Amino acid sequence: MKVSLLRRVWVTFSAYVVGIYASLLNRLEVRGGQFIPGSGGVLLASNHISAYETIFLPWAVLRSHPLQMLWAPAKEELFRKPFQRLIYSSWGAFPVRRGRDVKAGKVLNDLLQDQKVMLFPEGTRHKDGRLGPGNRGVGKLIFDTRPTVIPTALVGLNHWRFPSLGARGAIVFGAQVHFDDLFTLEDCKETHQLIVERLMESIAALLKQEGAYVGRAEK
Repeated sequence: MKVSLLRRVWVTFSAYVVGIYASLLNRLEVRGGQFIPGSGGVLLASNHISAYETIFLPWAVLRSHPLQMLWAPAKEELFRKPFQRLIYSSWGAFPVRRGRDVKAGKVLNDLLQDQKVMLFPEGTRHKDGRLGPGNRGVGKLIFDTRPTVIPTALVGLNHWRFPSLGARGAIVFGAQVHFDDLFTLEDCKETHQLIVERLMESIAALLKQEGAYVGRAEK
């Protein structure tokens, strides 16, 4: 997908403004950036604990990959007001309806051919820090598009309040999750479930590595 230089400059500038707040006025650490490829379809799959994530994750990625885009599906309610729609869209967000959204699914499939996309497989926030079950549709997306999948752990952001000074948190990227053995299986619900379960286990392993794992949320 072709994106104008002006838009990419705007997105990178916005990310750096966020980075000043997150990493200089506060203490947000970013680790594992070396695992994010510079090109190709990349899915950054993260736990979901705070509204801060949608602005902090782009900073964590673009600090190492300036002038690129990090696309993100977002709930359609955020796009109802014209100004909000303009801002969110300029940053690479696009609306998704609750339930099965065929149009948004096609956008994701197209983007993951050669773009970076952030996604929260749980589909809903867990402010207590527990890791929810992954949505089987994410397994289907991975099966269909075969992107580089980078597990991502968000730590401590559920305790941040705005504005804040000196708040601590971390965004940790892990090594690519491989699904080659599962890609040989039939394209069916059971296979998609196995894929997303492996992904969630990878995110859980990162949280445990950071000492931030507090268990699984009930289905």
